Amino acid sequence: MEPEAMPGFEALMDAAWPAAEREESGGWVLRAASGVTQRANSVWPREPGGDALGRLAALREARLWYRNRRLPLIFQVFDDPRYAPLNAVLDEEGFTRQSETLVLVRDGGTDSPGTDLGVEISTEPSTEWLRLWWSVDGRGDETALAVARGILERCPSLYALARDEHGHPAAVGRLAVPSGGAGGPGGLYCLATRPEVRRRGHAARILQALLREGGVRGLGRYWVLVMASNAGARELYSRAGFQESGQYLYRQERPKRHLTGC
Repeated sequence: MEPEAMPGFEALMDAAWPAAEREESGGWVLRAASGVTQRANSVWPREPGGDALGRLAALREARLWYRNRRLPLIFQVFDDPRYAPLNAVLDEEGFTRQSETLVLVRDGGTDSPGTDLGVEISTEPSTEWLRLWWSVDGRGDETALAVARGILERCPSLYALARDEHGHPAAVGRLAVPSGGAGGPGGLYCLATRPEVRRRGHAARILQALLREGGVRGLGRYWVLVMASNAGARELYSRAGFQESGQYLYRQERPKRHLTGC
């Protein structure tokens, strides 16, 4: 049986990964964070419907907004019939399709309460946590890392860190709790393992520890986002009881070629 969609999921995702800048325009949420991560620098078409002229007007405004920030125009588009008219416009405009991502969900509950996983839990990302995550998933320099840290810290979250047998950071993960606590959902983000210590169970320890912490706090449901091409991550989450509930991708405007010369 297919899992039920999580009510208000798009808004939860937006709250779990909040951009430094945001502006609402014609039912669309324009988001920017100095180019750090696609999600925080994309348009969330919160109201993708409307009439054709309205969509074209909103598209012109979005182009100008991102151009003023020297950022490409990117849309986060969910696999939902409501997005069909917008997709038609983006197809006509030649927007690419990239980064197909699956939305996986599972119900809450305390996991293995009697097992000591040896995972460190904190309410803020430590320097060790940030360094490991950025070394695996990051794109950019120290300035970009500072922007990324700001994104993480704008949403109440728990941070997990597992060490290897030598005491070095081996894997990390984050549980975002945008709803504030008991009964609400939590989102799993930033699960990353040092390449040289993969396939030793560190990622599973991180996942189990975060699910346990969520259970202690009474979270009712969880979601996690995984690239459709990442078979290893999909298997990990499947073993933990996650099932596919939806998907989305990013649609980016192709750069325009300008003729130059005499």
